[in-house]
Amino acid sequence: MVDKGFRRGQIISISFAHLLHDIYSSFLAPILPLLIDKLSLSYSLAGSLSIYQRIPALFNPIIGILAEKVKSHYFVIVAPAVTSVAMSLLGIAPGYIFLAVLLLVAGASSTFFHIPAPVMIRGFSGDRVGKGMSWFMFGGELARTLGPLMIVGAVNLMGLNGTYKLIPFGLLASIVLYVKLKDIPVEKKYERRKGETPYGKVLKQHAGMFINLAGIAFFRGAMKASLTLYLPVYLTHHGESLWMAGISLSVLQLSGALGTYYSGTVSDKIGRRNMLLFITFIAPLLMLVFLQTSGILALVMLGLIGFFLISSTSVMLAVVQELDSENLLFLNSIYMTISFVVGSLMVLVVGFMADKAGLDSTYVFSAVFALPAIWFAWRIPEK
Repeated sequence: MVDKGFRRGQIISISFAHLLHDIYSSFLAPILPLLIDKLSLSYSLAGSLSIYQRIPALFNPIIGILAEKVKSHYFVIVAPAVTSVAMSLLGIAPGYIFLAVLLLVAGASSTFFHIPAPVMIRGFSGDRVGKGMSWFMFGGELARTLGPLMIVGAVNLMGLNGTYKLIPFGLLASIVLYVKLKDIPVEKKYERRKGETPYGKVLKQHAGMFINLAGIAFFRGAMKASLTLYLPVYLTHHGESLWMAGISLSVLQLSGALGTYYSGTVSDKIGRRNMLLFITFIAPLLMLVFLQTSGILALVMLGLIGFFLISSTSVMLAVVQELDSENLLFLNSIYMTISFVVGSLMVLVVGFMADKAGLDSTYVFSAVFALPAIWFAWRIPEK
């Protein structure tokens, strides 16, 4: 069966760009234990490093407006090169300030990538927006599986100071992307034209939906921060090797990639709200079970948690891309701002709690704290 209006080749190209870019974006968490030891960082200070990677997201609305006025697909082409340089230099950073600057650059590059890319996917997905978002997010989440393995393998082979040797792969990726994406037509339907509704009014029209999405992101944010940023620290604290911690993070991310691949497609059939209700209910329960396990069983539980924790992203993106508006680049930038700001806040909260109460208590808190997200999922309209 052929999906009406589903342009497979273009969607694969953009999803591949997402994969390449986010491989480098995922380097921080796996080497965080080494950076903590090298620079004598507290959990709070170490957790704040990811904040710098997120700070550029505060300018998402401005970038969203800019993206409506230029050929924004070039952002998608250039971003992997910039991000690869910044993230590959983390290993040789001589101090906290240098790390912060590198992460700010990587964060800015990531912002310029992630605003136009989903809207391009929306334009090429026809009436299967959930499926298009699933393919796109599968690329990003698969990168979070390959990224930890890539950086941990590089550290084992070349040492922490040798990670800069990964830069050429990112530069080559942007060259390939230029060849593949330079002639992709921008979907004019979603570019803002003269005389359209002002941005403030556009935002007001859809404020209710963004409140619901923000509620889901906020209450699930502590659990996501605990597992995606602090999992290597948590596992090494419990006696696991850095290599085992990296594998565990990859299992979490790989299952999350599978979750994003299937959840958007399934939500095309059963509805966005029903999918989000199930996801928000099951993930916290699985995390509470994970805290009582170890060894192979813990890896199995991480796989299940990742599937349901991360799978909400493609569904929520589909919700945003189906809003009745011709300003989807701008609205997507608002969603990205909410996502990154809430995520940054919860990283700080988790880091503070880890310093004060320990990671074990913080993990229990983050699972329980995620339960109110069910109510916000229930408020998402069926259509």
